[in-house]
Amino acid sequence: MSSVVSQRWQEKASGFVSSSGVKIKEAGQTAGTFVGEVAKDAKGNVTDVAERFGSMVKSRWAILREPATKHAVQENLILAAATTGTFFRKGITGTKDKVAVGKTKVEEVAKKTAQKSKIILTDIERWQRVLFGVPIEVTVQRQQSSRPIPLILVKCADYLVLSGLNSQYLFKAEGDKKVIQQLVSIYNQDFNASIPEGLNPIDVAALAKYYIASLPEPLITFELYNEIKGAHSSSSRSSIHAMRNVLKKLPSVNYMTIELVTALLLRVSQKSVLNKMDARSLAMEMAPVIMWQKDRKPESYRKYWSHPPKSPSKGNMDSTPAYSAWDMLADDEEDMDASSHIPLDDGMPVDFGAIEVIQCLIEQHNPIFTDANETVWR
Repeated sequence: MSSVVSQRWQEKASGFVSSSGVKIKEAGQTAGTFVGEVAKDAKGNVTDVAERFGSMVKSRWAILREPATKHAVQENLILAAATTGTFFRKGITGTKDKVAVGKTKVEEVAKKTAQKSKIILTDIERWQRVLFGVPIEVTVQRQQSSRPIPLILVKCADYLVLSGLNSQYLFKAEGDKKVIQQLVSIYNQDFNASIPEGLNPIDVAALAKYYIASLPEPLITFELYNEIKGAHSSSSRSSIHAMRNVLKKLPSVNYMTIELVTALLLRVSQKSVLNKMDARSLAMEMAPVIMWQKDRKPESYRKYWSHPPKSPSKGNMDSTPAYSAWDMLADDEEDMDASSHIPLDDGMPVDFGAIEVIQCLIEQHNPIFTDANETVWR
């Protein structure tokens, strides 16, 4: 039984192998045919692509070799080269221009710096020699006094309180120009000089006024100009307190000097029946030199500073001096009577706000300067 089954299985295996071999052979023939056809197509495609590329190169080359095209290409190349050169030259020119401009600006800055330095050195040198036109803090430092107030104002105030309060039109009358010129020259040489005896109080008051007008910055500084005007514009009760607080912001030299000046003006106003100068009149005369804005310096007084200096003799007040542009009073006009008024019209509008502030400082001097070392005359 087993031999019969084995024979059958052998026959089936032989048939399967035989048929498999036929099928493998047929598959191999079919694959060879397919590969051959693919290779043939690929060869044809490669040939076709090569022919097309060659044809395109030939056509482009033919176009480039045509005279018109060749000329256009040359023109384009020349234009491109010219444009590149132009841009390059512009770049170099622009760089040179910037360097030149930078050099010019540096030279201008250096020149301005040198000029400013020269002015500063000139000012410092002048400050060592004169009194008028010098910053108030420089004067106080130089005089080495226990009171932070210019001595010229202290001496003028003392002189007026002792012998001049009854003189009419104090701080309004111009005074004797020649006498004032000599006084200015004396104090420019010796800021500790005394007021000569027998001088007209009008001349002494004018000297004090001209000194204040010569300061480079007003006693009420530029910084506090608007603030103090605003403080005064508040209600009458609070304005005194507000102005006191604003004045405390001033440098001590300015604060103490304003206290002295307004104390003197208060004493003058208390004799207004005799001297014709009440607080309002004094404020109108003194406000333009005590309180002013930048570029609005009281230049009407600068015309009194115009001539080169000569040294007058202290013992001879009648000698004829000449004066520097900074610190002398001019006498290029006719002599005027001592009672003539100091001109106020300098082309600037009247600053009524400043006048009201100074009037308040005069009238309310004592309550405003309560914490200051008040000026007291016996």
